[in-house]
Amino acid sequence: MSQPLTQRRTRVKICGLTRTEDVAAAVAAGADALGFVLWPGSKRAVDVERLAALSARVPAFVTRVGLFVDQPPEVIAACAPHLDLLQFHGAESPAYCTAAPRPWIKALRMREGIDLHAAAEDYADARALLLDAYKPGVPGGTGETFDWSRIPASLAKPVILAGGLSASNVGTAIAAVRPFAVDVSGGVESSPGIKDATRISEFLHQVSLT
Repeated sequence: MSQPLTQRRTRVKICGLTRTEDVAAAVAAGADALGFVLWPGSKRAVDVERLAALSARVPAFVTRVGLFVDQPPEVIAACAPHLDLLQFHGAESPAYCTAAPRPWIKALRMREGIDLHAAAEDYADARALLLDAYKPGVPGGTGETFDWSRIPASLAKPVILAGGLSASNVGTAIAAVRPFAVDVSGGVESSPGIKDATRISEFLHQVSLT
């Protein structure tokens, strides 16, 4: 559905990493990007010291992504040296995002009536739009899918598909949406923040089959 670029392999981001062994497992499985949650309201949150330690274990050509939710610019600035890309998952304005010290993507929760074309225009400087399930009062990580047919056939930004993905449904999701990338967290965990190396490997394998 939504793919403004020539189609090629689907990229994979493993999000919510909290342990060095999980970083190693994600890298070994072939993940393109690793996500670290810097919002303290999450069960998968890490502080800047932990971020620095985990980030130092990430090799070249694997993107380090920091997830933030409506946080002060000074928090972003403290974390930025350990990140390659910022993910804004709250109600951050385009101006706020554009002022950030790193390239960024904007997460959008698929609430009723959302206009993705308008959002792509508003967040014109975003490197991609991450589309996630909507649940009132929860900024992300719901473990729920949404109706993928709601994604327009063409957007002005690459799409990162999130929300309730796992090895069991990621192939179907990619066939339906043809996103630039997929984002998984709970679908490769044994418990919140604790990844399962086998589930990570199987997820990447299923993506490779698409």
